[in-house]
Amino acid sequence: MTSTSATGLARFNTLEESSARAELLEACAATAWARQLLAARPFATPEDLYAASDAAMARLTAEDLAEAMAGHPPIGRPKPGDPTSSREQAGMAGAAEELKAEMLELNLAYQEKFGHVFLICATGRTGEQMRDAVKERIGNSPEQEREIVRTELGRINRIRLTRLVEQDA
Repeated sequence: MTSTSATGLARFNTLEESSARAELLEACAATAWARQLLAARPFATPEDLYAASDAAMARLTAEDLAEAMAGHPPIGRPKPGDPTSSREQAGMAGAAEELKAEMLELNLAYQEKFGHVFLICATGRTGEQMRDAVKERIGNSPEQEREIVRTELGRINRIRLTRLVEQDA
């Protein structure tokens, strides 16, 4: 564990509950997930925090997953003024207008079929990779897609929790 992550984890462990809840809900909008992580504090290592996150993610109901997904903007349309969404979706920022238009159409078709935004861990992916993923996943059953979304949310949560514990005190 780096000294920065040790300091950031100690900071997180000692935050007042309302502040810690706010930071967790910034990482993932599912209140059941945040509640489970709050109950597990303090964490000895960042890996313990990540394992608790994974375990909490595995226990989320379909309603909890819907709550988590509601906190994510569509790919290619990060929330204005939200540096997290913009950073995570950087692969779409420089995409050609044709690709952006195609993603908008695919996002709408996906949302019509599944009732929620297309969710993917966009960090490090190009616009073309995200487009190809939505094209592939739109053929899934709702049950298959719910489990893929759970996995993708888990990946996003780990990235966001890593940033949280690497914040300086």
